Amino acid sequence: MPLDNPQKKAIMEWKRERKVEKVQEQAKTHAPWYRFFVPRKDVDMTRGNIVVHLITFAIPLLIGNIFQQLYNTVDTWVVGNYVGSEAFAAVGTVGPIINTLIGFFLGLSSGAGVVISQYYGAKNEEQVQCAVHTAIVMTAILGVLFTGVGILFVPIMLGLMKMPENVFPEASAYLTIYFAGVIGLMLYNMGAGILRAIGDSQRPFYYLVVSALLNIFLDLLFVLRFDMGVSGVAYATIISQGVSAFLVIMHLFRSKASVRLHWNRMRLHWAMLKKICRVGLPAALQMAITAFSNIFVQGYINVFGDDCMGGWTAYLKTDQFIFMPMQSLALASTTFVGQNLGVNQVKRARRGADIALGIAAAFTMIVVIPVVIFAPALVNFLNPGAPAVIAYGAKFLRYLSPFYVLCCVNQVYAGALRGAGNSRAPMIAMLLSFVAFRQGYLYCVSRWFPGSVMPLAMGYPAGWFLCSLIIFFCYRFADLSGSRVVDDGESVTAGDAEECADESCEE
Repeated sequence: MPLDNPQKKAIMEWKRERKVEKVQEQAKTHAPWYRFFVPRKDVDMTRGNIVVHLITFAIPLLIGNIFQQLYNTVDTWVVGNYVGSEAFAAVGTVGPIINTLIGFFLGLSSGAGVVISQYYGAKNEEQVQCAVHTAIVMTAILGVLFTGVGILFVPIMLGLMKMPENVFPEASAYLTIYFAGVIGLMLYNMGAGILRAIGDSQRPFYYLVVSALLNIFLDLLFVLRFDMGVSGVAYATIISQGVSAFLVIMHLFRSKASVRLHWNRMRLHWAMLKKICRVGLPAALQMAITAFSNIFVQGYINVFGDDCMGGWTAYLKTDQFIFMPMQSLALASTTFVGQNLGVNQVKRARRGADIALGIAAAFTMIVVIPVVIFAPALVNFLNPGAPAVIAYGAKFLRYLSPFYVLCCVNQVYAGALRGAGNSRAPMIAMLLSFVAFRQGYLYCVSRWFPGSVMPLAMGYPAGWFLCSLIIFFCYRFADLSGSRVVDDGESVTAGDAEECADESCEE
């Protein structure tokens, strides 16, 4: 005899509670590292040990971020060792352009993650389904749009960066190919964000490992065997990103969790899209504008020539790895806060964010110390046999690295605010500090110290300090429950009733 909906929900709730009990029992007898290797579908963070939840969620993210950064880092290493210094500068300095468009999407996708995590915490599977399908359809549409916009505006953006003529052709070739396959990167990040919203940070990590290793193989194959230069590196990247996208999307179609995809439910639910945009659009604008402003920062650096550009490239590649611990804990904080506010556990949400900050600061210092000590060796690894590049890069790393602990505050607390559904405060804080203040600082310093690059480089930690100060006070005085997506006692909101009443939102 078929079960009715109340019976189904009761059984699913019992299974969920049983699974949580098993996880808690494992946590009593095993260290957090053990649970990293335990396959899991989703994790309810509204109960259980906070430290264990944060660490076991952040570890796969951290290692996954390392592998994701291997895409561009391996690209840079291959061209620096086997193509030439001009190619090294071309691939390394186009990051702000890529991040402008991709940053907009990642910010918008964070809105989907917050909405999904809050509804998941509230045990509202109907709304989770609506959010997941809306997010995937939105990603497909934006992927097509970004491909066209990216390819069309490559020459314009390179001009804004004051890209030297000898570097321009290779930088243009790399970017054009990259944007031609950018939809793979977008689909992977959205799919991974959906899984993280329900507490699954392991499967995105596994897929990244596969794609990163494939990228390394293809880089060496296309450059060393087929002598394709910068174009080969770009093709290797988009093929690998396409593989990671395929893996995560296929998992979502086969998943037994509440985020499973169904072809017949693929559509935009407008009420849900509004919620996603309300949370994600401020983050999208902040990330895009910040990345776009870095195009002008790169322009100030480019004035000092190829060697300085190479040193700055090496610094930026190392910079990405230093950021990883705090970014992983920031994402953990977003998911933790989102799920707990879904059931209105405000005190537990704040406690989790504070613990995440402490862990992030500790890990960041552990990373910074060897970077300062071995700075020349790190730069030499990326671009060997270039003394001037090594000198510039080591100087950037040693001067700037000690200030990274400041970023832990603005990254983790900004993640907590976004998890609460408040993306406006981080947006305002970061636009003020990373765009307005930094651009003003660079303009003044470039005229006060026209022959020195280090005062310009110090614009980064100055912006970090200001941003951390603003976000600290925003977080401390914020009413986290006031920006929740989920209303108390909500099952299906009135605004979504018409859309979620049909088969597209039913289990």
